[in-house]
Amino acid sequence: MDVVVLIGRILFAVLFLGSGIAHVTQRQMMAGYAASKKVPAAGAAVPASGVLIVIGALMVAVGVWPDLGALLLAAFLVPTAVLMHGFWAETEAAARMTEQTQFLKDLALAGAALVMFGLFAQLGDDLGLVVVGPLFELS
Repeated sequence: MDVVVLIGRILFAVLFLGSGIAHVTQRQMMAGYAASKKVPAAGAAVPASGVLIVIGALMVAVGVWPDLGALLLAAFLVPTAVLMHGFWAETEAAARMTEQTQFLKDLALAGAALVMFGLFAQLGDDLGLVVVGPLFELS
């Protein structure tokens, strides 16, 4: 079962690695988009969030405090859903539907990250195939 969990962690992290790298390598374009969504300090927020995403994804995939990595991803996803995908503010139907889909995707991924956090923190040292076990321990 450890291998299945490892594969799941890697597959989950792949999405975030690609996104985080794009936040850094394509920061001007992404900062412009974030600024158009009225994200405060978009020029600094985009690369900073990219670094956060990459660190969180690597922590989950590699197994270095994977519980903390999952929390970092959730901490990115929830504000992103609200700030970047405010479907309630869209007046055009297609744009509203697109933003609602992205909003719900971010919330679903945040939920998955929180489930991972809980499982990693509860399993403690029984979590297999990690470099460093969970930082937090829930009983």
